[in-house]
Amino acid sequence: MTHPIPNPSSGQSLTPTSEERTWAVLGHLAALVAAVISVGWLSFVGPLVIWAIYKDRSAFVRQAAAGSFNFNLAVWVAIIAGWVMFFTVILIPVAIIVWIVAVLAGIWYHVRAAMAANRGESFRYPWSIPVLH
Repeated sequence: MTHPIPNPSSGQSLTPTSEERTWAVLGHLAALVAAVISVGWLSFVGPLVIWAIYKDRSAFVRQAAAGSFNFNLAVWVAIIAGWVMFFTVILIPVAIIVWIVAVLAGIWYHVRAAMAANRGESFRYPWSIPVLH
């Protein structure tokens, strides 16, 4: 799941700077922080802001923030699907399981991605809806 960032001009991998690694870590963890602060409603805002600021400055940070944002969209879809199931009444147990899996997967993969970014490695989330690149 972790991949080095290729250098398009030489074909070799670039090592991200300390500042880039820090912002990439923040790009991954901003979703969790925003989710806690907003009770889950604004988990996409942190990665989106970091992506907007760094999209032309650093390919490493852009990829991290875009991956985090796109993964959050998939988590949101799962949570919304859980709400739809919840309102059917008969699927309430399934909705609860979907919510638990979505939240735990969100925490697990954002932490793993932040750890990879701290090592200077890119991280590819297992599920995402590719909106940002």
